[in-house]
Amino acid sequence: MKFIHLSFKIIFIYFLSLSSSYSIEAPNIKNLIIYEEKQKIKLFDILNEAENKVNIQDFKSELIILNFWATWCAPCRDEMPSLNNLQSNNNKKKIRIIPINIGGENLRTSKKFFEELNIDKLKVYTGDGAVIAKNLKLRGLPTTIFIDKEGYEFARIVGSIDFNSSEFLNWLKELN
Repeated sequence: MKFIHLSFKIIFIYFLSLSSSYSIEAPNIKNLIIYEEKQKIKLFDILNEAENKVNIQDFKSELIILNFWATWCAPCRDEMPSLNNLQSNNNKKKIRIIPINIGGENLRTSKKFFEELNIDKLKVYTGDGAVIAKNLKLRGLPTTIFIDKEGYEFARIVGSIDFNSSEFLNWLKELN
């Protein structure tokens, strides 16, 4: 009897902890986690196509979509064309899509990957995978992080999705 009572307490505490971390009203988007409390982002530098350091703070007045990927990641390869289409469909909105290769490949390899997939609307960024993964607590690739105009993470997608799905586009429209 004590074991059953203890089991119920553990299950109750588990569900209680989940409810305080994530929004209950999340849209039906695969792998989407929406935080009830925004998360302060630890700053990190990335390199742009000119191999100049860029900081996420440089884009603070825009909704930022950070997409972490690698050329050797099959799900990254699958989702990148839809991310490219998202960029071409959102040119007039205040959304900045920043795909960051954290797989250890250099800029030339990253650009070749984009050329192979006909990615022409996105710019290539690279970053130190170990530092970024530790700072942002990344669990795998691809991972997409959403940062609001004040610089706080408010949602993330762990794994690949279709960025052109109606569910995602409707959710994104509500954000902007």
